[in-house]
Amino acid sequence: MTSNNLSEEQKDQQLWRIAKKRAAFKKHLSTYLIVNAFLWGIWFFTDGRTYGGFMPWPAWASLGWGIGLAFNYAAAYHNTDIENTDREYQKLKNKQS
Repeated sequence: MTSNNLSEEQKDQQLWRIAKKRAAFKKHLSTYLIVNAFLWGIWFFTDGRTYGGFMPWPAWASLGWGIGLAFNYAAAYHNTDIENTDREYQKLKNKQS
């Protein structure tokens, strides 16, 4: 079963899943930006100290959450799982024939 052999309903379901992932990413990104702007604002207006000597405390939240955001982006915009699954299915089907 290759992507070309998918029914219209299956194609629509795949596109719907992709659209949902991308919309969720955009919501996640806007939440990340708003919350991090707030955290950095607190840091800036409360003397802007660094704890541990080298890094402002909001950087830890930005970094940790940013890693999760990067994975969310990759899943939404660079997900080749469907293509890989179709390719592997076709290989197995060809071996069986």
